[in-house]
Amino acid sequence: MPVTSVTRRGARLHRLPRWPARLLVGLVLVGATGVYLIQVADGSALASTVGAVLADPVGLSLALACYATAFLLRAWAWRRALPGLPLGQSWAALHVSLLGNHVLPLRLGEPLRVTSVLRRTPLTIRPVVASAVTLRAADLAAVVSLAMIVAPAVAVDLVGQWVWPLGAALVGLTIGGSIWSARLRRAGETIKPPPITALGATALAWVLEAAVIWQIARQAGHALTLTEAVAVTAVTIAAQSLAVTPGGFGSYEAAATAALVIVGVPAGPAFAIALTTHAIKTVYALSAGGVAVVAPAPSYLGRLRLPRARPPRPAAKAVVADRPVVAFIPVHNEEATVGSVVARLPGSVAGRPVVAVVVDDGSTDRSAAIAADAGAHVIAQPANLGLGAAVRRGLAAATAYGPAAVVYLDADGEYFPEDIEAVAGPVLAGTADYVVGSRFAGRIERMLPHRRIGNRLLTVWMRWLARQPITDGQSGYRAFSPAAADAAEVIHDYNYAQVLTLDLLAKGFVYGEVPIRYSFRESGTSFVRLGRYLRKVIPAVYRELNATAPDRSLAAGG
Repeated sequence: MPVTSVTRRGARLHRLPRWPARLLVGLVLVGATGVYLIQVADGSALASTVGAVLADPVGLSLALACYATAFLLRAWAWRRALPGLPLGQSWAALHVSLLGNHVLPLRLGEPLRVTSVLRRTPLTIRPVVASAVTLRAADLAAVVSLAMIVAPAVAVDLVGQWVWPLGAALVGLTIGGSIWSARLRRAGETIKPPPITALGATALAWVLEAAVIWQIARQAGHALTLTEAVAVTAVTIAAQSLAVTPGGFGSYEAAATAALVIVGVPAGPAFAIALTTHAIKTVYALSAGGVAVVAPAPSYLGRLRLPRARPPRPAAKAVVADRPVVAFIPVHNEEATVGSVVARLPGSVAGRPVVAVVVDDGSTDRSAAIAADAGAHVIAQPANLGLGAAVRRGLAAATAYGPAAVVYLDADGEYFPEDIEAVAGPVLAGTADYVVGSRFAGRIERMLPHRRIGNRLLTVWMRWLARQPITDGQSGYRAFSPAAADAAEVIHDYNYAQVLTLDLLAKGFVYGEVPIRYSFRESGTSFVRLGRYLRKVIPAVYRELNATAPDRSLAAGG
């Protein structure tokens, strides 16, 4: 079993951004801006505008369709520049970024378009960053250019003379990004400079986005021409280039109101139109962005379940006729039970000898000596490293025997060593690679009520995670084929149950269950405490689910 693969598995996981502090700053800014806007708003004009919009749902739906199409055009343009990017993931990345810009201050949502692609596709960072920067620069250059073409006086009045250097800088950044993309393509990266059609799509997207304010102004009784709507949108967005609050809340309203006043809309209705337009765009951002976080799969949060499609079953390892069944038993301070567990193991299973291996996980009592006296080969951990680490060590030790099957068994006396033949049977018969002895499919002589409830709930979760009809997700009795034992990885030291099952299923090994007997321990105490258990296990399960396919292949072939 490859030791280095444990660290390899997480190599390409891109961490979730640390949002809480930034989100708090954004909420404070939004709150302060909201208080100010309420004080200056014309209540009657705002109520009239909102009422008119709600009274014409068809018109609002058409405007939102244009707004959504604008983002679809941007997604298509990005895919044209980055051919390996699926259209669905391009769309999702833009909307995750849009969502981020509406909940984080200082336009901190912009990097999320890159992290979304990196987390959800196999694309590498250089072409993703190069294409994203180039097309975003082209997008902003297009809106600044539209502002200067259709309403130069308005743009200069609202944005100031710096609109010219801003436009020049954005054009320069677009050209520079295109040159960078060309160099990356020559170096073999899957990228190409944005074609003219892609750049044209970004400009058309802004025209479609102008449909929102055009429709709302019309519904409010202040019809704009298409040119005026494009001018107001372009100038407003250009003024948002350095927005401080989430979604530019406050500065958006100020810029849009000023632009509307310049084209002839009275101040009160202008502010109402601006605020309503921004509110509708925000609702779209939160709704579509929320969907984009989880769809299409894999989600931005990472994979939350095993995929439906699994790799083919790995080839079985050749086993010499006289090879044993190895039962390994992790132990930590179980002197009252470990000797009995070892002694009760049958001498043979299906005509093969049984070898007992005890992994002493830093016991401070006589567990190791008692296990050795009972006939087990004892392997000592350097300290109490945890059950997961002990299982990892036990699997490695067991595979060194060249076994016909490997069996894991708890040392606390809750499981019946005499059931080893039933647990190992499907492995020895070749019908399964990984077998779990199910307490709930067998006979439970005694289990504390709160543990029964906890085991049931965790099993339901495990069944959902694995897409497998599992009846006992936490059983301490399991069997492995030689190939499964060799490929198995336990990625955290605390525990093994969930991550081991997910690991082997994700590698294509065949799962099986058999009924077993169970009786709650008569001595000692369990290390499991619900709060600590969940704090340790849930992050490990997430890491396991999001291990990359190359890592799995390496481990399975190791």
